[in-house]
Amino acid sequence: MKHRRLWTYLFWILLTEAVGVAAAILTRDGMDFYKSQVVKPALSPPPILFPIVWGILYALMGIGMARVVLSAHSEERSDAIQVYLIQLAVNFAWSIIFFELRSYGGGLVVLALLLGLVIWMLLRFRRLDLPAARLQIPYLLWTAFALYLNLSVWLLNR
Repeated sequence: MKHRRLWTYLFWILLTEAVGVAAAILTRDGMDFYKSQVVKPALSPPPILFPIVWGILYALMGIGMARVVLSAHSEERSDAIQVYLIQLAVNFAWSIIFFELRSYGGGLVVLALLLGLVIWMLLRFRRLDLPAARLQIPYLLWTAFALYLNLSVWLLNR
């Protein structure tokens, strides 16, 4: 039983981190352009901070998801898994739209959708496992901050 729990945690953490790594690899050129050519708002963190923060957030997301997966089988659990996977796909899509396609307005729309999905996910997790939901709070806050950054970039670079 302990091995199953360990593998569940490893699977969800590594899967979530892999999505982040894939997005970073696919948007490398777009990120370079963003760092050097795009006018950024005053509250923009230094570029080195982003991979650190996202690495931590993806790990917390994966841990929370593993806790949900290990909860009792139910329709609510299935719903929470679906919401998690959808928000993860939207998270990935945002990186492509914002960095690679340089669609800052499109990114803003996708990020607003992502913020709603993160809230929905957090609420679904809360029904199953309160610590899993609490682990998503930093992700929620960072996504809200990212929405501010995306809006500012769109306004400054139209």
